Amino acid sequence: MAITLIEQGQTQAGQRQPVALAWLTTLFFLWGFITCLNDILIPHLKDTFALSYSQAMLVQFCFFGAYFLVSLPAGKLIEKIGYQNGIVTGLLVAGLGCALFYPAAQIHTYALFLGALFVLAAGITILQVSANPYVATLGDKETASSRLTMTQAFNSLGTTIAPFFGALLILDKAAAAGVEDASSVQLPYLMLAASFVVLAVVFKCLKLPKLAHEASSASPASFLQTLKEPQVLFGVLAIFGYVGAEVAIGSFMVNFLMLDEIAALSESQAASYLAYYWGGAMVGRFIGAMVMQKVSAAKVLAFNGVAAVALILVAVFAQGSIAMWALLLVGLCNSIMFPTIFSLAVSGLGIKTAQASGLLCLAIVGGAIIPLVQGQLADLYGIQFSLLVPVVCYVYIAFYGRYIRRQQATTA
Repeated sequence: MAITLIEQGQTQAGQRQPVALAWLTTLFFLWGFITCLNDILIPHLKDTFALSYSQAMLVQFCFFGAYFLVSLPAGKLIEKIGYQNGIVTGLLVAGLGCALFYPAAQIHTYALFLGALFVLAAGITILQVSANPYVATLGDKETASSRLTMTQAFNSLGTTIAPFFGALLILDKAAAAGVEDASSVQLPYLMLAASFVVLAVVFKCLKLPKLAHEASSASPASFLQTLKEPQVLFGVLAIFGYVGAEVAIGSFMVNFLMLDEIAALSESQAASYLAYYWGGAMVGRFIGAMVMQKVSAAKVLAFNGVAAVALILVAVFAQGSIAMWALLLVGLCNSIMFPTIFSLAVSGLGIKTAQASGLLCLAIVGGAIIPLVQGQLADLYGIQFSLLVPVVCYVYIAFYGRYIRRQQATTA
């Protein structure tokens, strides 16, 4: 669906609104923070409920499964209530999901945690559907991509800070108590719930421009027709594999670093090292942005895919600090992958761009599926061997970059 800007009071299309943009940026920070906090929850809940790896990966299955199930209904909801009310609704739903962690810990039931995570992710999904258009319209049209890149950097900042927050308030507290229960998550998630509610009040009071929809003529048949485009089909598979691989590695990182043959770290110490993995993605975006001014995006994507494969294979077959840092450095390779795959997949599609974008967003469900597959393999053969699952994903991403590069050379 198309988006148009309507005047509200003295608000004009293209007018800069730094205050509104600053508040919107906090949303990107929060959902990066929340997403990364799952990597702390997984080892904690695994120990608390004596779960297998595949059972523990249901955390990501429920979280990213919500993206797949809620994205399209969220779009319909926004059509009815508007984008600003959509942001408020998303914040309140996410706050409810965080608040549900309290009774889940009190009752000590893993299924309730999974339900709370689904509600939380549903709220985050509504937020993403609502907030991105505002970032694009709060300023000059020519600088929309720059603003989105800036807000994505704050998303990465959230993923970098979250491990320290989780280690301090969840894992350290649990270790100090010396009791295997889930109560250490109650205070942190109540704090997050309160933050979401406060932000909901702020966004209800903010004077944001109204965004109106033009009815979309997209049909299931048009989506299928778009999927027949090789660059789209291959791009959807690449997004599926990328999100799945990135989430899976982050989900297993703490348990990987706790292995005696790797680093023998405590749970809290291992959690703090997650910042290197997610922080590498943040730093890599700045490096990648400079490199891609000189080198084609497809070539950089293929290179990063190959580099990720090499690093993970070192982590699989080596031990000690070499294996540890090899896996942590994969975050640097991840940095440019999502925006690069996305832009390459929709390039030159014209009227099919909207349908392609929708299909690519649905492919984020890879974050639900790939970790679950790796969890099953980890239960059978151990964590190191299970890292071969992300290897397959990155091999495919390298292929996609090379494929697009060849297509570009052919049409040049």
